[in-house]
Parts: sequence; structure tokens; C-alpha cells
Amino acid sequence: MSALFPTYQNPILKPERGKGSWLWDGLGNSYLDFTSGLGVCQLGHVPEEVKDRVISQIDRLWHTSNLFEIEPQQKLAEELVKISGLQAVFFANSGAEANEAAIKLARRYQQRVKNRSSYQVITFVQSFHGRTLATLTATGQDKVKDGFAPLPEGFINVPYGDIEALEGAINEHTAAIMLEVIQGEGGINLADEVWLKEVAKLANDNDILLIIDEVQTGIGRTGKWFGFQHYSIKPDIITVAKGLGSGFPIGAMIGSEKTKEAFAPGTHGSTFGGNFIATTAGLATIETIRNNNILENVQQTEIFLLDLLKEELAIFPEMVEIRGKGLMIGIEWRQPVSELIQVAKNNGLLVLSAGPNVLRLLPPLNISKDEVDLGVEKLLISIREWQK
Repeated sequence: MSALFPTYQNPILKPERGKGSWLWDGLGNSYLDFTSGLGVCQLGHVPEEVKDRVISQIDRLWHTSNLFEIEPQQKLAEELVKISGLQAVFFANSGAEANEAAIKLARRYQQRVKNRSSYQVITFVQSFHGRTLATLTATGQDKVKDGFAPLPEGFINVPYGDIEALEGAINEHTAAIMLEVIQGEGGINLADEVWLKEVAKLANDNDILLIIDEVQTGIGRTGKWFGFQHYSIKPDIITVAKGLGSGFPIGAMIGSEKTKEAFAPGTHGSTFGGNFIATTAGLATIETIRNNNILENVQQTEIFLLDLLKEELAIFPEMVEIRGKGLMIGIEWRQPVSELIQVAKNNGLLVLSAGPNVLRLLPPLNISKDEVDLGVEKLLISIREWQK
């Protein structure tokens, strides 16, 4: 019997090692990994550049707490400011913690900088923002809230893409609007550009902070550093985590200049957030993506993969739609995909779901064209078996 709480389903498999786009189990079976550790391993498994930098740091110093100056933390913050266009960074250990920090910053900005009694955060149906009490309340999916009452007050969910519903929800207590430009866990739902511009205008006109949750879309997943950069908007706060550390636990909240004064010394903190190991991994990840033109590879691979999927899957009447951006792809079916995921695993391909009927593909950002071809071939074999 396992000593773990049963919070996860049965493991997909028991991997022993990984390299690049591949995992191997103890029996020597190989699996082409289109999950990237839930969108974490942007550079595949055990990327050499990140490994070498982390090993070098491990030989010097691991942890001191944020009572000390941490050089790689300072350098990573400068990189995040540069690539985001915002001005200040707070480091945490996960996406949920980054989103908690964003919620706290929004409330404190309104209450201490603007002297308003605003505390409510408007989020959207089918969103996902984390598993802490505040972030699961912010999440627009009832299934994550079951059994955790009473939930914290101060969160309102409105339909994604409905500007009238959003406008109707804004009141004198609204502190922020929080959204994903692509809803990952909610089904790979892309924001409409016109709607998103209207959201940004509503936030600006009402002096409400705009928070973009980039936990899954950030650090190159969509072909730009951040998903919001595909749109003509500029958020006040963004959050990032999954892809930032190549598998080392790290999260970050990045805020605009006007939000900076809301977090004075002692208002927020983290013992482990931004330590030497995590920020060294983050810095190496960003530098590797930049130095190897990974963003350009994502943009080119997106076109190739989407065109290939649309051509090959058009023959299946049960397939509803293929949608996504960069290497964050959803394939919606008329029936649940849980069995297809198992069949694909048996054929040596690891894939995910995004809701019951959406197959989710999150391959490494540096995946090769040959690996994409092989992945689609394995997927087609699996779909034919599944559809029998």
C-alpha cells in the first residue's frame, strides 16, 4: 500500500530516465513525450545547458533564504523584466503561489496605494489558477472546489469571452480581472483578440488591475515569451511558473511599475522562493531558449504540426476541432479521450487531456521535425485503434 495520499490517479508509467523528447521505463520501453511534465520541460528532459549550470551552482551554494542577496535571483529578475516589459518580480515555488501573490498584490495596491476598499477579483468560467484555497476559488471550475467550503470571499466567475457579463460584474469593490489568454486546463480555449482588447480597456477605464496567468503559456510555450504578447495589450501583472525552471520548482509574479510600491518590506515573502538552485535553472532556461532560437522553432513547428494534424485527422467524423497556439495544442472529440490516452501510451506516445473531451499536446519547445512526424504517426495509429 502506498504511503502517499491518493490525490492522483494511477501513474501513467514509472519512468527511469529521460533525454530530450523521450522517456524510458525500467523495462527499456521508450516513449515520445508530448506532455513535457505538464508543460514544464520546455527544453525536454535533462537539457545539458541547464544541467551544467545547476551542477556548478550545487557545488557552491544551495540556500540562504531571502534575508541574503541571491545573485542568480537578481539576474533572473532582470531577464524577466526585459522579456515581459514589466518592472518588478517576486519569486515563489509554484504557479499557485505566484497567483496568490498576484491576488494579494492587487488587493494591497487598491487598498494601500489607491485608498479604495476594493478586494474582488473577477475570473472566468473554465479557468484554472491553482489549488490553494484562494486560487481554487478563483478557478472557474466547480470540480476543484468540492468539499472545501467555506471558500474565501472576493471572487466572481463570468463566462469567458462575454464582455457584457464582465462589464456587469464590475463594481466599486472590483480590484482586478484575472485571466488566461489560453485556458489550458479548461480545454485549450483561445481568447478572442477583440474581446481581450475590450477587457483591457474596461480594466483601464475602471482603474482595475489586469492580471494575466501565464503559468502554462509563459516562457515560450506559444512561440513568444508570453501568451499576452500575441495581443495588443499590456497587463499590470503576469504570473509564470511551469516552464521557467526546466523541472526545478519555481514561480514568479511580475508587476508593472505602478504596482511596485504596494509590496513594502514584510508584506509578502517566501522561505524557498527564488533560491540559488531554482533561479540558476530559470536563468539557464531563458538563456538557452534565446541562444538557440527556440522561439522561432516553436513558431515554425506550430505551423507544421497544426497543418499535419488538420490534414490527417480530417477523416475522423468524431473529431470536432483542432485549436491552439505554439506548442500548446488541443484536439476536441465528441467523446471522452481517457481511453485514447491509454492507447497512445501503449503505442509509445505520451499525451494529456484538457477536460474530458480534449486531447492536449505539449511537446518540448525544441522538438525536431522528425519527432513531430513520429508523434503524429503514433497518434494516428492510436486513434484508429480507439475508434474501432
